[in-house]
Amino acid sequence: MIGPSSFRLGHLTPYTEAFRSWLGTETHVIDTTERTPAQAASEIAEAVITASAPADTNSLLDRVPAVGFTGNAPVTICPAPSSPSGPSIRIHARLWWAIVAATLALAIVLVVGIVRLTVRPDGSPEAAPSPGAETATPVPATDAAGAPPDGSFFPGGFYHESGNPAATAAAVLLAAGDIDSAALLGQIADQPTAIWLGEWYSDALLTSVIQRHVAAAKAQGTTLVFVTYAIPNRDCGGYSKGGHTYANYLAWNKTIVSALAGTTAVVLVEPDSLSMLADPKCASEAEKRLPLIRGAVDILHAAGIRTYLDGGNSNWLTPTQQAEWLTQGGIEHADGFFTNVSNFYPAQAEQDYAGKVSARVGWKHFVIDVSRNGQGWKGTWCNPDGAGLGQSPSLGGGSAKLDALLWVKHPGLSDGTCNGGPPAGQWYESYALDLVRNR
Repeated sequence: MIGPSSFRLGHLTPYTEAFRSWLGTETHVIDTTERTPAQAASEIAEAVITASAPADTNSLLDRVPAVGFTGNAPVTICPAPSSPSGPSIRIHARLWWAIVAATLALAIVLVVGIVRLTVRPDGSPEAAPSPGAETATPVPATDAAGAPPDGSFFPGGFYHESGNPAATAAAVLLAAGDIDSAALLGQIADQPTAIWLGEWYSDALLTSVIQRHVAAAKAQGTTLVFVTYAIPNRDCGGYSKGGHTYANYLAWNKTIVSALAGTTAVVLVEPDSLSMLADPKCASEAEKRLPLIRGAVDILHAAGIRTYLDGGNSNWLTPTQQAEWLTQGGIEHADGFFTNVSNFYPAQAEQDYAGKVSARVGWKHFVIDVSRNGQGWKGTWCNPDGAGLGQSPSLGGGSAKLDALLWVKHPGLSDGTCNGGPPAGQWYESYALDLVRNR
């Protein structure tokens, strides 16, 4: 039996990932009774190339609209029950056109002579490199990024802050006798959400806050998720404007790292910080901001803290544009990127988009904010009417590149002074209640 992780593709590993990502449940049988597996594969590849060869690498990547990497996709080459005289190739595919993109990738490999199929002495097939060809280590079921055996980069699950804003508000309502509203807010309060860190804490208070959460997470046996949100000229003058000074920003990151020493904490670095650089009002920031983000990544990475960078969302920049900003922001030294933070796009749309971005930044992992996307996009990002809570946070999601679905934005905190809301980050109770009712 042979799986896509058995192919050794040298520099063409991304095509193996695309091949692996959309394998599913339909079965296609190509009889190779009178042909070797390699001959049959070549014929399939030639037909696909003739019919639909894309013009460039980006168009090939775009033919795989989502990255649902399973890591142990059921691709086999085995004897067909009805054909005792020879083997057959069985390829399981979720969508017919996914086979087109996958087989095209295989065709490229075959053309350059990097992959050839051989048969073991016992008659079972295996993949072997051409003599002298450069090879890559096969990607195991858990994928090459070193995921723990349970597939989780968040040991013990997500940290739950007992005194989060929704819990505090629910307690006030309960004390006032409003049992129904308190119960609604409990649906927010009971979920683990990320802890945001910004310039609103002095250095001494910042250390104290982090240490308090570290102790609580240790008692729970869970993993903390922090968000850094203090990049200079944050939001470029928008509702969430603020941030540290350019001179102090990296020292602030070092303070965070010192307080997190010895933990398994995860840090999401500066939502919107990269994506907004494409906005004309932020264009002048790029020269100063990018070195700071790269510096923050280096500080966190050196301390062994799992780090994700700003990946925008599916309705902002194109995957290629976002990948360019991520590259300039130091994604090479980060563990991945996040999408949809404080936004409302459906998880599947985000996963499709993130898969394309991942393909352009070395197949980095990603996490998605699903805190308020239960009703999808409602025409604006700022306290939109009709929005609803998203699904509960969870590890993974059927994809070896998707590390988690998180609640990064704490539902009920305002996006800004729009649609009747208070300033950004303040509790907006009527909106919080609507998010629950619209779930």
